[in-house]
Amino acid sequence: MKRLLLFLSLFLLACHGFGQETASDDLGPQKKKALDSLYREDQFYVGLTFNLLWNTPPDVGQSGFSGGFHLGYTRDMPINKRRNIAIGLGLGYSINTYGQNLFIGENEETGQSIFSSLEGIDFDRNRFTTHLVEAPLEFRWRTSVPDTHKFWRIYTGLRVGYLYYFNSNFEQPGNQVGQTKIDELNRWRVGATFTFGWNTFNFHFYYSLNPLFNNNALIGTEEVGLNVAKIGLMFYIL
Repeated sequence: MKRLLLFLSLFLLACHGFGQETASDDLGPQKKKALDSLYREDQFYVGLTFNLLWNTPPDVGQSGFSGGFHLGYTRDMPINKRRNIAIGLGLGYSINTYGQNLFIGENEETGQSIFSSLEGIDFDRNRFTTHLVEAPLEFRWRTSVPDTHKFWRIYTGLRVGYLYYFNSNFEQPGNQVGQTKIDELNRWRVGATFTFGWNTFNFHFYYSLNPLFNNNALIGTEEVGLNVAKIGLMFYIL
């Protein structure tokens, strides 16, 4: 975990430094004027979301708070002379929690995962935690100009991620069950994103295009599935 966070931090700093160095080297004596005319927007992002589970099987639902924290770097690449239309491609990190009543256990004899609903069962906590490395790809439109960071923006696109850490934690008095290795997980995540707003505050929406679990995850004959939706705020820097 620490090594991954260190790698992401170094990557963000390197990308930012590369952008500044390129602008300075190419533009020579007219540095200030050229930097203004070749500006880029919204390359660092930090987001907070409320997470929702969709397409749940019968008797499975959310309970408690489910939230997410997201950060990363998106290389802004304007594609028109005014520089208010751009393509964004980047790398980010996402931590998410989901409070719900889907129990995941393990068959001691076969090692296979067991899925069941906790409907009608008393428990203190039942939560998924996920950590993902993500690559956002966006089409960006904005009303920006070189001398201000206050403008309207609409960004939409895809976010491809790899779920490298998963933890299911169930707790009740005298009993705790934790699972981290779930063969039925769809670790490659693909989602559609839409962000719009003015200046600092921007509303962000995400919906996963593939379910969290593959079709081998069953409660009886019902597929567990679970599509993820995220609603929250996105903050942009530089």
